[in-house]
Amino acid sequence: MNINKKHSRFALKHLFLFSVLGILCSMNVQSVQAQVNVNELRVDSTKTYKITLLKGDEFIGSIISKNSVNIVIRTSSIPRIEIPVANIKSIELVEKNSMRNGSYWFPNPNATRYLISPTATNLKKGEGYYQNLYLFFNSVNYGVTDYFSIGGGFELISTFSPDVTPIFLLTPKLGFELSEKSHAGGGLLFVGAAGEGSLGIAYGLYTYGDSNSNLTTGLGWGFVDQDFSSKPVFTISGMHRVKRRLSLVSENWIIPDGDDSYYTLISYGLRFFGETLSTDLGFINNADIADFLIIGIPYVDFVVKF
Repeated sequence: MNINKKHSRFALKHLFLFSVLGILCSMNVQSVQAQVNVNELRVDSTKTYKITLLKGDEFIGSIISKNSVNIVIRTSSIPRIEIPVANIKSIELVEKNSMRNGSYWFPNPNATRYLISPTATNLKKGEGYYQNLYLFFNSVNYGVTDYFSIGGGFELISTFSPDVTPIFLLTPKLGFELSEKSHAGGGLLFVGAAGEGSLGIAYGLYTYGDSNSNLTTGLGWGFVDQDFSSKPVFTISGMHRVKRRLSLVSENWIIPDGDDSYYTLISYGLRFFGETLSTDLGFINNADIADFLIIGIPYVDFVVKF
């Protein structure tokens, strides 16, 4: 590649600012959650809530009564707990599918993405995450509204190489709820190097299921600079939460190979997670890869939600 130091510094500077913006947004979200206005809280005694205290303690149960000073809740093991409002950090409604045999399954912290490609569901306004792939690829995504998110990132090795223009990516995405278990969306994956051209894919998605178990089909057209492929790329991906902290994940691509044929890439792996952190351990494979590595090429990433 030709060296264009001015453009390289420009790209790196703005990607760095984007990452800082994501962190500042996360700090802002946390400060908003810490302010609980009990007078505006509409509670239903038939529903389940999670109350998080400023010290980090959590209580899962139904709210019996509330006033400006205290909230009284009932859990599965304690019939009555009185909590001072001043000690509460946040109060969240617990979805029905979050309770399994009396145990609370916290929300999936990485529900809008498989390994690389997204689901049609969108990040909520103010939500975001940082993803690191193979230690060298870094990206941040942020929910601007409940329907639109924006992301960006860069590849680490070229960023610090004096002979290579840094590679960056942008990932705007739209997502809409059609019904309780049905979502449609679309977006753009744009990869470029300042002054060196670009490539990517424009895509549409449909997802059926919930945040714990879902299936997504996708259709997109790849491009290099301004030239789009005449044939589409197909994807079919899914995830299924089998335990409180474990999901099965698979992402599969059918990609044009010349005028009359396609080739396939499949993936399979495990996702381990807590409330804000997830790690994917998987393999990417097809017939050609299996000839020299039967289990496939290892895939590793981790995601931090904010």
